[in-house]
Amino acid sequence: MPASLTTVIALLTTVMTCMVACSSPSAPLEVSFPTADGGMVVADFYAASGSDGVVLAHGAAFDKASWAPFASWLVGRGHQVLAIDFRGYGRSTAGTDAHALFEDVLAAVRFLHGRGVVRVAVLGASMGGGAAAEAATRAAPGDIERVILLSPVSITDPEHLSGPLLFTASEKEPMVTQVTEQYQRAPEPKQLVLLPGTAHAQHIFATDQAERLRATLAMFLEAPEHAP
Repeated sequence: MPASLTTVIALLTTVMTCMVACSSPSAPLEVSFPTADGGMVVADFYAASGSDGVVLAHGAAFDKASWAPFASWLVGRGHQVLAIDFRGYGRSTAGTDAHALFEDVLAAVRFLHGRGVVRVAVLGASMGGGAAAEAATRAAPGDIERVILLSPVSITDPEHLSGPLLFTASEKEPMVTQVTEQYQRAPEPKQLVLLPGTAHAQHIFATDQAERLRATLAMFLEAPEHAP
């Protein structure tokens, strides 16, 4: 990682540590909306004043509620946030294909645009990273403005992704080689940030790298449109 980027992240981390400690959580509104294949997604919607939105797609060991601290923190920075339960989790139901997780992500993107969100980013962790990546390859141009893949599972044809893209993982986690290979195959514009440690995907939020991860994600989400 360039020294300048490392310095900026370090400065952001210092400021954000206080912001996380001092901020009060935002109470989400539970919403539901249909998928294109006949399923139903139940999600937590965190409203904010900004025109940017973020879809949060959880890993296999988590659910929509697992994003609550991070979602509330994003709201404090002006982002509208939609944390989904994938089909088969909570009260979300599958459509014609029980494995079409990408449909849940695309439905969430449509929901945010329907509420007037101008720019929608998608953040997927582990299993959710694979779903987010596939959704990005299937979305209409402009529907997904940028994509964050946090320790994603195997992605089919990462060459078909469109940026800006951020790949993030722990530098010693078991999947880091796969994540790095997928990053190398993905088109520009893209970034790869590897954090110290062995934690996988959302588990990083429970480590001493949590503040640095938040800083990395915020810098990517809030960068000017053509900066990433």
